[in-house]
Amino acid sequence: MINLQEIRAESKFKNALLGFQHLLTMYSGDVIVPLLIGTALHFSAADMTYLISTDIFMCGIATLLQLKRTPLTGIALPVVLGCAVQYIAPLKAIGSQFGIGAMYGSVIGAGIFIFLIAGWFAKLRRFFPPVVTGSLITVIGFSLIPVAVQDIGGNDPTAANFGNGTHLLIGLATLLVIILLNAYAKGFFKAISVLVGMLVGTLIAGSMGLVSLSAIGQASWFRLPIPFYFGAPHFEWSSIVTVSLVALTTMVESTGVFFALGDIVGRKINSDDLKRGYRSEGLAAILGGIFNTFPYSTFSENVGVVQISGIKSRKPIYYSAFFLLLLGLLPKAAALVLIMPDYVLGGAMIAMFGLVGVQGIRVLQKVDFNDNDNLLIVAISVGLGLGITFYPQILNSLPDSIKIILDNGVVISSLSAVLLNVIFNFKKPHQQID
Repeated sequence: MINLQEIRAESKFKNALLGFQHLLTMYSGDVIVPLLIGTALHFSAADMTYLISTDIFMCGIATLLQLKRTPLTGIALPVVLGCAVQYIAPLKAIGSQFGIGAMYGSVIGAGIFIFLIAGWFAKLRRFFPPVVTGSLITVIGFSLIPVAVQDIGGNDPTAANFGNGTHLLIGLATLLVIILLNAYAKGFFKAISVLVGMLVGTLIAGSMGLVSLSAIGQASWFRLPIPFYFGAPHFEWSSIVTVSLVALTTMVESTGVFFALGDIVGRKINSDDLKRGYRSEGLAAILGGIFNTFPYSTFSENVGVVQISGIKSRKPIYYSAFFLLLLGLLPKAAALVLIMPDYVLGGAMIAMFGLVGVQGIRVLQKVDFNDNDNLLIVAISVGLGLGITFYPQILNSLPDSIKIILDNGVVISSLSAVLLNVIFNFKKPHQQID
């Protein structure tokens, strides 16, 4: 006789593992933001621990806001939210020049800005046909590849041991496990290939004495997030404008992620979906400022996890959000995840970031490339996007206020693709922008 309780328990366990896989994918990319900003602002060890733990907790809150569809918020796609790296430089500058209060005031101000313009920004949906979204998603994926390669090398290119042979072999072993599981495993084990690869890579590194457990011993057992822990916000107008401009770039990237996931799960994304998605990110940023963390946006890294696992349900993401909340409350548990070496993460990221880029290519298959204009749109927008990603210093002569916006390859790619699509396709009988 079939035991329904056992089946349900097994299903929950599988969803939990899939959720943990999503968590590991985004974890490194998210904790780097509080680490870099806290270090730049000379936070004490205790304050740094609080900042990281609360940031992780707020990632869980932000993810839940996006997962659950309400009359105002929630795009209801399998997405995980974290703090985008685009915010690091401006928040460091604001915190250093105007103080921590102004930094968090700018985060709250930017969140209000995102929430208020969500409806208007969503109406730009008609300017994102497949020739634009395909180019944008392709750049999002392939622009992340250097990050993965840098992680395999040890994360710091200036370090003497960057590209250490042992690190490279462990990173490649992680990637090999993922490849073999996808080639020969079936069902659930194939779906969690990324998780297994990262765990195997960490065990190999640990057996060679390359994994330090000191972070676990130093972390506290429990810490509750407290509003305005570092002080009340100060609303300085130029800081709010700066962070709001950066928020526009993350909204563009989120747009590409929404369309990529919509394509994967077989759901057409409309303006109402986009509006709810943007509002969730705005609300998450407001809460981030109140709890003295950061703005939150949809992580493009996790698109690859959905693609490689083949699991299109939101259930694993709910588990991932729960784990984020738990880790945020239990710093020792959060530190346990931090022991995973960069080169192990890099090995896994190669596959997933590449898959995001390939998803963009799949979207581009819907484009009529018998029309040379479309070829030119993709060629120029992808070329500019990847070029700025690899050499952002080409913009060093521009004012900082402009450079903050334009030194993001995804933004350059989207701006050029939208503009070129309007130039080439606006007056054609079958308009590409409809």
